[in-house]
Amino acid sequence: MASDVSENSVFLVGRVSGEVVEKELPSGDRVAEFRVVVARDDREGFDTFDIAVWKSVLRKRALSLDTDEWLEIKGVLRRRFWRNGQAVASRWQVEGREIKRI
Repeated sequence: MASDVSENSVFLVGRVSGEVVEKELPSGDRVAEFRVVVARDDREGFDTFDIAVWKSVLRKRALSLDTDEWLEIKGVLRRRFWRNGQAVASRWQVEGREIKRI
């Protein structure tokens, strides 16, 4: 049975891995980007997730984060595309919509 209901939501608990960087895009929009490391629950190891924060209030909060700081992040999963010369490249990224220090 097919469903017309779909959902894109991400909830992560992890630590900041490295520096938060703010970028200005050619459009003039600003985005803060950073990575979060999350332990795998089913085996040894970790996953690293790229986080992008667009809203100004959240960008300011993100820019105040320190490496190894623990967070809860709620957001959505996005696939970003860009041109790299003649080729098109892409990557998956979590668009952070809520950030909470823990």
